[in-house]
Amino acid sequence: MEKEILTILIAASPVSELRGAIPAAIFFWDFPALKAFLLSVFGNFLPVIPLLLFLKYLTGWLSHRVYFLNRFFSWLFERTRKQHNHHFEVWKELALIIFVAIPLPLTGAWGGTVAAFVFGIPLHRAILDIGLGILISGLIVLSITYVL
Repeated sequence: MEKEILTILIAASPVSELRGAIPAAIFFWDFPALKAFLLSVFGNFLPVIPLLLFLKYLTGWLSHRVYFLNRFFSWLFERTRKQHNHHFEVWKELALIIFVAIPLPLTGAWGGTVAAFVFGIPLHRAILDIGLGILISGLIVLSITYVL
């Protein structure tokens, strides 16, 4: 049971996410592919909803209490929206799904959650898009794991 929990925790972590959990479960712990996939997808999705809710309140709280952070968050959000909003306008929800689905560093559920927050994607839409991206990413990582 500890290997299953460890797989979930690896998938829930912001650095490795399911990119690290699936290969670890298959190569180190000899999990069947379906078990590794399901545990990793579950673990990767675990922090999404709390993060989406927490980021809104954290930035609001910090912005009202620390003047520098208020200016920083305003600058960061405005700059990011200005540079990347056209991608979200053209691709709409597909942009977030693709961003989460690409199994590269700084993408994935954690990065997608931050992107959804910065671009103001509604909670229900962000949850669905990030969830679909996690599933696609899990299938990509599982495929790559079996090719190796």
